[in-house]
Amino acid sequence: LIDKGRTMKMPFKGLSLLDYSINATMALSHIILRKGDRAGMMTFSKKAENKIAAENKSGQLKKISESLYNIKTDFFESDFNRLYQDVKYSINQRSLILLFTNFETLDGLNRQLKYLRGIAKNHLLVVVFFKNSELQTLINKNPESMQEIYDEIVAEKFEFEKKLIIQELRKYGIYTVYTLPENLNIDVINKYLEIKARGIL
Repeated sequence: LIDKGRTMKMPFKGLSLLDYSINATMALSHIILRKGDRAGMMTFSKKAENKIAAENKSGQLKKISESLYNIKTDFFESDFNRLYQDVKYSINQRSLILLFTNFETLDGLNRQLKYLRGIAKNHLLVVVFFKNSELQTLINKNPESMQEIYDEIVAEKFEFEKKLIIQELRKYGIYTVYTLPENLNIDVINKYLEIKARGIL
């Protein structure tokens, strides 16, 4: 599931978070199909679009690729209630669902948490969201001025908020991948392989 709403507009190194998510979905789908599992996808903001039902037929990767290529968005506010309804009615079998989105604050998560919990009741849900590489640089830098000290404190506050989001999701049995955009492909593939190896689906 790819969120193509406003929070995915953020740019990193010339690509938006949405672009990174599209690339990762293609890479992950390739691995899933090679492992003999079924791969499908769906995008959403105000409504669900670009739906490809999960299959492992010849030509499935091409269908996913074409659908990913056709993703267009105005970066509306995403409707997680609508997403929950769409998942409920279109994915009937218990599935591994990777949701590419981005939560910056615990309040932002809490507004959508009941819908995520609803999805997680019937499926193994992994929420994939992003580290801000600029904030990571500030946190790892030795501050040399009052402004840099202030910037580091603000960066650490945002990072702490992300850790609270991970804790809150874990409380409800929701898995997470929290990663830098440039590490997204390998981290989501590793999470899929880990879940498969542990047989927890």
